[in-house]
Amino acid sequence: MAKRKTTTKRAKETPDAQEMLVLELQEIHSAESQLSRVLPRLVKAAESDTFRSALEERLSQGERLIAEVEAALEGLDATPGRKKNVAAEGLINDAREHVQEIAKGPSLDAVLLAAIQKTEHYCIAAWGTVKAIGAALGEKDVVKSMDRALKEGYKLDEGLTKLAETELMPELLSQAEGEEELDDDDEDVPARGGRGNQRGGEGRVST
Repeated sequence: MAKRKTTTKRAKETPDAQEMLVLELQEIHSAESQLSRVLPRLVKAAESDTFRSALEERLSQGERLIAEVEAALEGLDATPGRKKNVAAEGLINDAREHVQEIAKGPSLDAVLLAAIQKTEHYCIAAWGTVKAIGAALGEKDVVKSMDRALKEGYKLDEGLTKLAETELMPELLSQAEGEEELDDDDEDVPARGGRGNQRGGEGRVST
């Protein structure tokens, strides 16, 4: 009888607070780096001027945050690392796929806005976590950076919600109503040759 292959379990790690802070900062760096690469493409794909401006502002904020995170990691004798933030990757890929699948217009703007809001909500949670750990460790620069990122994130989220309610959704609903009207008009058009067939039939009736 063949012997069962024995495997040794890898010991679980027990990171301290500073190691947790480094890990969370690396996650933020990866998320912001991925987002900074896709945002220019979303700016080009967006139709709404207001939405484009919001995306451009988010790009600028992200670039500044990346620099601050790199400085914070250096102060902690750490580097950004190469591990990719898979949670952010999934959210960002969702937005990228929308650009490939949906034609430019109100529909694309609406789904891109939703995708960016989902990503921003994730970022807000990450920034809040780092702010709390940084405060516990007395890392004032980290706390200051995350506090500003949180304020900017909440402002962006509120602005995107207002944009969706006042501009994008009304345009989307108007577009749908226009398509329904076109469909109704098509149904009212008589079939070609209908009147001619009727006349031909009348001509064949014997008197």
